Amino acid sequence: MHKTIGLVFAAATLAAAAPAHTATGNPNNYSALYVFGDSLVDAGNISALTRGATPNASLGYFNGRFTNGYNYVDYINYQLFGSGTKASLTGGNNFAFGGARIVTDAKDAIPDINPQIGAYVAAKGPVADPNALYILNAGGNDIFALGRFAGGDPTQLLPFTNPADYINAIVNQYVGAVQTLNSLGARNILITGIPNATVPLAVQIDAQLQAALNGLTLAPGTELYRFSYIDFFNRVATDPGSLGLPALRTDKSCIELRAQATGCAGIFSFDGTHPTAAVQSALFRDIVRQFGVSGVPEPANWGLMIAGFALAGVAVRRRSAGPALAA
Repeated sequence: MHKTIGLVFAAATLAAAAPAHTATGNPNNYSALYVFGDSLVDAGNISALTRGATPNASLGYFNGRFTNGYNYVDYINYQLFGSGTKASLTGGNNFAFGGARIVTDAKDAIPDINPQIGAYVAAKGPVADPNALYILNAGGNDIFALGRFAGGDPTQLLPFTNPADYINAIVNQYVGAVQTLNSLGARNILITGIPNATVPLAVQIDAQLQAALNGLTLAPGTELYRFSYIDFFNRVATDPGSLGLPALRTDKSCIELRAQATGCAGIFSFDGTHPTAAVQSALFRDIVRQFGVSGVPEPANWGLMIAGFALAGVAVRRRSAGPALAA
């Protein structure tokens, strides 16, 4: 079953979306959470690879995350199982890596989405747990690659030589990752759309992605939850109160303003690329609202969750930093 909620695009010509549905299962029955993606959801894999050098904790990055606290998959895992996610390189179920793309890039050692799924199979076996929740979160680094290609770097899209072929690969490989997980036995899959809401090309690619997801034939009993980053970030900009956020400053990052000690209060981006922990928690709440993935913690529990969070720092990734809605 396809679950398509919140697919609201910035451009009017791309505004059509599949009908919305409401999640029907009991989310508290999930046996585990598995995560695949990029720096928005990395729980410390790049930190493990670089022996703690990236991201730089002295600048305030929290426990290998690319922000100043938990990211949204941590909040989901905390609500379901009482702790944040744990990086796969340290024995956990979070296979995301900062710098990862959707399109497999053989030029470096960072595993992209489909190699991450391969690592999951190697670690967990060839049959996926049908009672677990699987989250796919990627696309920002592919948008950056297209931007740098347009800026004159012909190596960014290799082995492809033109943007159209690369865009097709983005869509095909992302949809293919969903199909692979479903074929392995995964029955509860949440896939995020393409981020970078301020980039028109991202809106175009996201529309192509949603059309391709509409055409998937999935195993009986499959719940495919589809979350729109474009919708979410547009609401952060235009109606932050609907997400429990104040109007957020976007001209400078928390690090640029040296506001880490304040918890980056009232600031959208932690480092110029990644959202602050407050935006991540709003993202979690929006997913809860749309899909009922978990219950929202009581205010007292939020205080316990954020107490002692380290302050955050600059995100050093394999690729140069881009706009504020990054991966």
